[in-house]
Amino acid sequence: MNQMDASVRVLKSTCRMCHGGCSTLLHVNGDRIVRIEGDPDGPLNHGRLCPMGHDALELVYSPARLTHPLVRTGARGEGKWRRASWDEAYERICESIRAIWDRYGREGIAVGTGTGRHHMHWVPRLANMLGTPNSGNPGMAQCFFPRVNIMNLTYGQFAWSDYRGERMPGVLMFWGHNPLTSSPDGEIGFQVLDALKAGPKLIVIDPRKTWLAKQAEVFLQLRPGTDDALALAMLNAIIADRSYDKSFVEKWTYGFDRLAERVRQYTPEWAEPITWVPASKIRAAARLWIDAQPGALEWGCAIEHTPNTIQTVRAISLLPALTGNIDVPGGWCFGMRGVGPFPFLPEVLPEEQRKKRLGADKYRVLSGAGSRVPSSHMPSVFKSMRTGEPYWTKGFLIFGNNALTTYADSRLVRESLMKLDLLVVADLFMTPTCELADVVLPVAAWPELDQVVGMPYFGEDVILAQQKAVQIGECKQDEVVMTELARRLDLPHCEDDLHEILDRVVAPTGMSFKELAAHGPVRLPMKYRKYEENGFATPTGKIELYSTRLEELGYDPLPYYQEPPESPVSRPDLAEVFPYVLTTGARIPVFYHSEFRQLPKLRRGAREPRVEIHPQTAAKHGIARGDWVVISSPRGSIRQRAVLSADIHPNVIHCEHGWWFPEREEPGHGMWESNANMLTDQSPPYDPAMGTYQLRGLLCRIERE
Repeated sequence: MNQMDASVRVLKSTCRMCHGGCSTLLHVNGDRIVRIEGDPDGPLNHGRLCPMGHDALELVYSPARLTHPLVRTGARGEGKWRRASWDEAYERICESIRAIWDRYGREGIAVGTGTGRHHMHWVPRLANMLGTPNSGNPGMAQCFFPRVNIMNLTYGQFAWSDYRGERMPGVLMFWGHNPLTSSPDGEIGFQVLDALKAGPKLIVIDPRKTWLAKQAEVFLQLRPGTDDALALAMLNAIIADRSYDKSFVEKWTYGFDRLAERVRQYTPEWAEPITWVPASKIRAAARLWIDAQPGALEWGCAIEHTPNTIQTVRAISLLPALTGNIDVPGGWCFGMRGVGPFPFLPEVLPEEQRKKRLGADKYRVLSGAGSRVPSSHMPSVFKSMRTGEPYWTKGFLIFGNNALTTYADSRLVRESLMKLDLLVVADLFMTPTCELADVVLPVAAWPELDQVVGMPYFGEDVILAQQKAVQIGECKQDEVVMTELARRLDLPHCEDDLHEILDRVVAPTGMSFKELAAHGPVRLPMKYRKYEENGFATPTGKIELYSTRLEELGYDPLPYYQEPPESPVSRPDLAEVFPYVLTTGARIPVFYHSEFRQLPKLRRGAREPRVEIHPQTAAKHGIARGDWVVISSPRGSIRQRAVLSADIHPNVIHCEHGWWFPEREEPGHGMWESNANMLTDQSPPYDPAMGTYQLRGLLCRIERE
């Protein structure tokens, strides 16, 4: 370090612009961060950062940041505010909570969040402390947790792709997932890029021909919403030609014969007209998956967007089990679970309150015994806000979620929030959802807080710390806000300090939180074939191809196909008016869902919302590249700029999601204009086990504006 740098401290931390977990170095001069760079010693990113990580300094010092509490002075949604002290904000919130408790009971308050990140575990903890059974987020039934819960029921724990063993995967199957632009949950896209250097065979399942799809030996361009049919057909092909690992299946799986009987009807020829994928390609993918082992499955939230999400996830999850390459180098592996248990405090929530959890009586894999951390069913929560059925939800505490843009059917969400007696939103910026709140709380960005994260999620081979480098205005860490609210409300365990909890979580490393923060990331040595010692953590001790837990919960123990409720097949009458299949949700590399459109450098990478259309389809409607296009569904219409691409199926339209315009001064900030959730729907039918609504594969039409 040269003489000019002598006053600069370098702190190790972890980027959470998404919830990926890239290690960083924060260069701090006095009370200001002067540079953020990737940590060359970071075990997941090895010094690299994505565009969002590179622009994190602009996030910290954005002039648009919320820096002090705000209290609403006009009508809800009118956009009139005044500055308040933290004491006043806390007292107003606590007073309103007590009033709701007195009139509607403890269940009258719900707690919500968004994509999680540093405070993900603290939201259900706060809900348990408050005595409410209702906490959740847009993704609990639609993103990641269907996979988490089903993997727990099928394998006993979650599995991840192994990129650090004595060999790399021989075949990588990317199913509804493009980690090069999403990097979720510790499965960093940089690791995938490194794995590709070893030359694995690639199978890509996606409605769009992504960069990965162009590198693939087999690309299956399926109709959105038919992933269950495709997976069942692949299972059929593998079982029919007896190419599965017979010794592994016999010793370590339960229910193979019943699975074989179930999938007998689901041939590739049966699947072809449903999925739009030729039977020959389905068979080719199945053969390659078996022949090029060890194999690793990379799957994304696209498979969790239909009312058959649980059986879709089940069907896909069984493909690795048939290969025998479970928990082996270069295969689908279980993590080392290197952090201690987080104190969610389920024991402080009375049994009579648990029974009141919205969704618990129906969606038992989401809200009941099928989930290790049960969540309420969010469409039911919104319904209770609007109608009082089965009881009133009158208070909603939101930590880091722009609910108006990230839940399906934005109009219905707004109608629900307008009925509340108390809406509190804690966020970095003033969002359309903040504009409806009674109290808005300014929270810390990731370089301004202390936290621990184990990556990958539910594997926790790498233990990472975030540490506070600077203080911006009056911003507080979400966990600190939750703790202070708990203390002012005299809730159980409110005396627990943030750093005491962090110390308990990192105790298995032999360090305190401060020691881990100073040391930097810890990577645990990997041990393979762990199941050979104690079996799998399921009732049978095996991978349950036939799920005894699902059967016990009252659901089908074997996967099956179900056509989405809104599709060209199930609603041919609707398809006459809305002839195209709508998909949305693919990540924009410079944004994270609805976040970061305030940051100039990132915004230059995506100035306007874009809709992807096949050139033949565009020509039918007189649409040229760059035209404004109106996309309509039975729920509403939005406008986005046309991008013409032969990489999308001619019958599929892809809209970007999460769009609003922070630069616009009106309280809605333009969110009604281009937000894809104006086209979606959160009404039933729902997945019978998970409560998932149809978010993908809906019907739409397009026209030039």
